[in-house]
Amino acid sequence: MSGPQCCENPPALSSSCGASGSVLELGGLKAYVTGPSDSKLAILLLSDVYGYEAPNLRKLADKVAAAGFYVVVPDFFYGDPYSPENSEKPLPVWIQSHGTDKGFEDAKPVIAALKSKGFSAIGAAGFCWGAKVVVELGKSDYIQAAVLLHPSFVKVDDIKELKAPIAILGAEDDIYSPPELLKEFEDVLSSRAELNGYVKIFPGTSHGWTVRYNVEDEKAVKCAEEAHQNMLDWFAEYLKTFTTEFACMAVFVEVFKCMTSTSK
Repeated sequence: MSGPQCCENPPALSSSCGASGSVLELGGLKAYVTGPSDSKLAILLLSDVYGYEAPNLRKLADKVAAAGFYVVVPDFFYGDPYSPENSEKPLPVWIQSHGTDKGFEDAKPVIAALKSKGFSAIGAAGFCWGAKVVVELGKSDYIQAAVLLHPSFVKVDDIKELKAPIAILGAEDDIYSPPELLKEFEDVLSSRAELNGYVKIFPGTSHGWTVRYNVEDEKAVKCAEEAHQNMLDWFAEYLKTFTTEFACMAVFVEVFKCMTSTSK
């Protein structure tokens, strides 16, 4: 992931961006948090290499929150996002200190903190770098739904090991997840009847299009918003389904307890 496409259209980072949320500490990380705290549904947005202060990413977080989700955008880079202007840390050097394996480990306490607050279902969406972390979370019970947007580092074997329902939204022009690789992902998902998932390729788009689009480019905005809606629809379907099933199970357990107590 050292080519120029990964770093095209860098955002103007701003610690004050985000209209509805605030920055607080969660699970040992700073995070932009937005949405109703009394919701039972939480969503993690895992950034690309430019980190959690990207305006378009926080704008998306607010949009997801407006749909009723509690949204968390963690700072997995500890205040050190990739900067193309820093000649001492070109991407191959920077990534050595900010690997996705570390991101996966850092995500676990954030999820634990959310569960301790009473969130019964958690989804995660990953952009570029963040997609690999989401895949790792989706291989276990950490999350109940996953979305990958123009993923990097994700391999066919990762898709074979997934447990969480997944939507993969890819670009037509992407050297990190080219259409050929996305088709392999799709073939794996098609062969796994027990796992719900799909792959969608957006014509005329390039890597990073969902968060690094030009807000003045009407076509680019429209493509990004279509992907955002696909992501929202996926979470709405699978997180709410999981919560309903969880609630039904809880009722069953209580009824069973009552029956057992009565029989005694």
